[in-house]
Amino acid sequence: MFETVRNAWKIPELRKKLIFVIVAMVVFRFGHSIYVPYVDTKALATQFAALSSTILGYFNILSGGGLSQASVFALSVYPYINSSIIMQLLQVAIPALERLAREGGEEGRKKIASITRYVTIGISLVMGYSYYVLLKSQHVLTRTDLWSGIVIVLTFVAGSSFVMWLGEQITDKGVGNGVSLILFVGIVSRGPSAALSLVYGVMGGTLAIWKAIFIVALFVAIIAFIVFITNAERRIPVQYAKRVVGRKQYGGQSTHLPMKVNMAGVMPVIFASTIVTVPSTIAAFFTPAEGSFWDSFVGAFSQGSPLYIIVYLLLIFGFAYFYAAIQFNPIEIANNLKNNGGFIPGFRPGRPTSDFIAKVLNKVTLMGAMFLAIVAVLPLIISNIKGLEGLAVGGTSVIIMVGVALETVKAIENQMLMRHYRGFLE
Repeated sequence: MFETVRNAWKIPELRKKLIFVIVAMVVFRFGHSIYVPYVDTKALATQFAALSSTILGYFNILSGGGLSQASVFALSVYPYINSSIIMQLLQVAIPALERLAREGGEEGRKKIASITRYVTIGISLVMGYSYYVLLKSQHVLTRTDLWSGIVIVLTFVAGSSFVMWLGEQITDKGVGNGVSLILFVGIVSRGPSAALSLVYGVMGGTLAIWKAIFIVALFVAIIAFIVFITNAERRIPVQYAKRVVGRKQYGGQSTHLPMKVNMAGVMPVIFASTIVTVPSTIAAFFTPAEGSFWDSFVGAFSQGSPLYIIVYLLLIFGFAYFYAAIQFNPIEIANNLKNNGGFIPGFRPGRPTSDFIAKVLNKVTLMGAMFLAIVAVLPLIISNIKGLEGLAVGGTSVIIMVGVALETVKAIENQMLMRHYRGFLE
């Protein structure tokens, strides 16, 4: 990876793109140092320390600590990500949007992108107001009048809109996906503090040296496992029949249909984490009476409990199959192969081909779901072992970091290939 970046830096055009990405990331991190007015940030940080096991603590990690500081970029790219997911689901449910995405060409994509931006602003308003209500309930606001509430909510919305614009600029003028890089930087920014706490724990005697070594070894093993599965794919052989048009012969070549093992990416884990932490999030605001049914219910769903892990696993598998179903349509692929004269050896075009592709898709999705489940749940199981409490390594964060790093390196390599390609005439 470092060799690829060093070679890309030697190309003037790519160097400008990389510099633009670096400057954009610096601007994003600088925004986390600007706090929203009328908020006691020290009191808020203390309150968030007690919310680490809730959905707010989870989002705070992914946002680079923006929520616990009430920074201008506290909402980060989550409104835009939610808006993009909603638009993808609506394209499946609403035929007009599906036609616009598939048949509208460049203009259709621009219209969908414009609708996505408007939906992002709407979601930012909802999330900004919800965050304001949270701040008010935690008694960390220095002013609680109507005008201060409007200023706080609009500041969150403006910050989220700027981050959305910044991500689009990185995608257009830089290298890689801007939204993914912003998520990557938010997660990586918490790495130095985590490493320092590990070192200070060993030096201070509060953390055994073997535990520190185990944490580092587990982290490296998870990264290696994620890299292996992320690059893994199932290749279905495809043969194109020969056909004669005029005096020329077309077809006859062999190729393959790639199916990535982790087709759904990290989205199943994000959605599953969001849902499974709802009980603890509600309990953080409405403390149930001790010994009551709701107290037992919330305790059963505490992070790392057996019921928590079981529900977490089921949700990961469910969302993995859901995303695979909306992203990969076996019937459509079989029809496209048939229309272009392609076929899978041993299977007739049409229904037999689509059934075979669906069967392979189910197996690949199962392996991808198992991969996500292992990475997400294994740290929780290890943290429940006596003597290893608190050693959980955030599997979701590592998946995002590794996935974005591989995606960005691949984008840089593609840019380099375009500029070093000499063509057939030289």
